[in-house]
Amino acid sequence: MRCAISIPQYAHGSRFDGDAFRAHLRRVEELGLFESAWTQEQVIGAADSLAPLQTLAYAAACTDRLRLACAVFVLPLHNPLHLAKAITSLDCLSQGRVELGVATGGRGRPFEAFGVDPDRPVARFNEALALMKACWTEPAITFEGRWWKLRGATMEPKPVQRPHPPVWFGGSAPAGMRRAVRHGDGFMGAGSQTTPQFADQVKVVRQALADHDRDPDTFRIGKRVYVHVDDDTARGRQRLEDALTRHYGRGGWSDHILAGPAEECAAGVRAVIDAGAELILLNPLIDDAEQLERLSDEVIPALS
Repeated sequence: MRCAISIPQYAHGSRFDGDAFRAHLRRVEELGLFESAWTQEQVIGAADSLAPLQTLAYAAACTDRLRLACAVFVLPLHNPLHLAKAITSLDCLSQGRVELGVATGGRGRPFEAFGVDPDRPVARFNEALALMKACWTEPAITFEGRWWKLRGATMEPKPVQRPHPPVWFGGSAPAGMRRAVRHGDGFMGAGSQTTPQFADQVKVVRQALADHDRDPDTFRIGKRVYVHVDDDTARGRQRLEDALTRHYGRGGWSDHILAGPAEECAAGVRAVIDAGAELILLNPLIDDAEQLERLSDEVIPALS
């Protein structure tokens, strides 16, 4: 089991605290407990959330060893050529430390706001991912798709990581998990999934690995965990619930969060590990510097 941490990618009131951001990531590396740091993508919303690619580029300049990732890009909303070039550029800028999370998007996703047909997201996702992999691996790209066509095109430079940066899949549908096993390098359970729901997802992933005769060691399983360490359980839960409501514009998070004293949070994380998580993405949403220290001093040591 390995740990990851969320990147505080906010500009509250349009004000970005670069000093705090840099100090936070330096401290994450200094602690040596986290293998990677992750962003999210929220294009439309009221969360004061910065764009993930630009945030990761800034983070790459602030770090030396930490792997950098996003979970997830809703791939049908992106032009795959632009995204492939951006990921390659970030991989070069960070000297090969990038990981990529992708998903098809679910019901309620505002596809039409992005000029995308909402009726064929899976087909568009599959074609976009295939084109991105071609851009990352082929010296001359000939691609005949429904939405994108190239004949003898080139995209240089290639990523530092070969054949390309690791690709994680998100999503909640069993078909998406089986797709992850066929085309990806890992599955990342969402923070909006409860631990029992995640345990069911892991069963689907492991069955798909067996069905495709794929070595489980070549495929990772992770989960985002919304967490807030607070000696007062009720206060901690309310603060994290309020933060998630602001972030997503909806409430109802009580079954999806870990909040309270360190021993309670550690017990909750252990349950996620027992459900099958090999990478725990710890995601505090408030008091990031304080939470980083409490997670590092009180929660992570209790997991071993």
